[in-house]
Amino acid sequence: MTQHTDFDSALDHAEAHLDDALDRLFALMRVPSISTDPAYAEHCRHAAQLLSDELAELGFDARVAPTPGHPMVVAHHDGDGPHVLFYGHYDVQPVDPLALWRRDPFDPVLETRDDGSKVIFGRGASDDKGQLRTFVEAIRAWKATSDTLPCRVTILFEGEEESGSESLEPFLRANAEELKADFALICDTSMWDVATPGITVGLRGMAAGQVTVHGPSRDLHSGLYGGPARNPIQLLTRILADLKDDQGRVTLPGFYDGVHSIDPGVQKSWDALGFDSGQFLGDVGLSVPAGEAGFGVLEQSWARPTAEINGIWGGYTGEGFKTVIPAQASAKVSFRLVGDQDPDQVWSAFENHVRAHLPADCSATFKVRGGSKAISLASDSPPLAATRAALDAEWGKSALLASGGSIPVVNSIKTILGMDSVMVGFALNDDNIHSPNEKYDLNSFHKGIRSWVRILGRLGALAATKTAVPA
Repeated sequence: MTQHTDFDSALDHAEAHLDDALDRLFALMRVPSISTDPAYAEHCRHAAQLLSDELAELGFDARVAPTPGHPMVVAHHDGDGPHVLFYGHYDVQPVDPLALWRRDPFDPVLETRDDGSKVIFGRGASDDKGQLRTFVEAIRAWKATSDTLPCRVTILFEGEEESGSESLEPFLRANAEELKADFALICDTSMWDVATPGITVGLRGMAAGQVTVHGPSRDLHSGLYGGPARNPIQLLTRILADLKDDQGRVTLPGFYDGVHSIDPGVQKSWDALGFDSGQFLGDVGLSVPAGEAGFGVLEQSWARPTAEINGIWGGYTGEGFKTVIPAQASAKVSFRLVGDQDPDQVWSAFENHVRAHLPADCSATFKVRGGSKAISLASDSPPLAATRAALDAEWGKSALLASGGSIPVVNSIKTILGMDSVMVGFALNDDNIHSPNEKYDLNSFHKGIRSWVRILGRLGALAATKTAVPA
């Protein structure tokens, strides 16, 4: 049997058994695997066991692996091509506020919208149960029509992604030899729109934390001390305002060290989108771009570093009025990073910036939330090119090479397992993930399965000589 015949047979099987695939997704969605609430611990284990049992039935060597938190699902299957590690997560966000849901969030249903399109409704439909099941169903289609898989496959399903992934990195370190592969496949990403698939080729890094400026020894009456006493809120806001100049450029010394130009292949992909920056800002009630002058809105969002104030407080903020000069003021600050920017260096530059602007009788303290470096993949690597060709064939148009926000597992896989990731998902921006009334388009689920069938086939056709994704 030829590769082409195997490929078509697997697609035909996926097409003929879509209803069965929906039934299996609904069975998993009915399990309230809310990882952040200890009351749902047994449900998390139940979800892990369901997946492990299914993978075992598909011929995987599968197990539920305990952690100090919720268990992992680990499974292995031999194949002819490169070795891939597929990552997804079976845990979900809480459903509060429950009153805003149209129906029981753990009673999934297929709904028909006014335009005739259909959506899968319920918690986990998109994030991440629907997404991970597109891959599992593609595996099922290949197994039903072939004696083997096109690739050697290891699967890792996490149970704490929505609650901080505390067990993930220790688990990766403890099981590194078992989990190492040629590259990873990750499904927890999205499409550009309902008709345009996307491959995430860059993730911005992060440096974030909290700063508190301390002034007088106690809150002061502004009628007695207003004027001569330093006001920490005024001081902090002036320091924070000085983080950017009037061209939107971050002023920290050395901040742009390691920032590179966009990969030409990625730039070409973006140019073909016909992106409407006016609509993008208009959808959120804005009209004037505020990022770095000289860069388009899409480039500002995906490829340039940022400095943002995420929260600020101090003094009296309750009802009514209290005329005080506060003893301290605080802010939460984050920097999105690109290229080779060093999160430790960026945060250190921020602390130095704050201290340099403090008068002699004031001080500052900092709480560092942590940081991660940006990740960038070459747009022409063999696995990524194979993935893009598969998506192009399924969707009938060129897949967008996009950049996204931080996905911590990608950095963990890179630093601990020494592997890069190909990131493909089929979610949409209106899927209401983490919110009431989560949904996943049936088209995303259907064509997501078909896409993974094609991707596995294309990857399997690569030389079996351990093809890695270059950084």
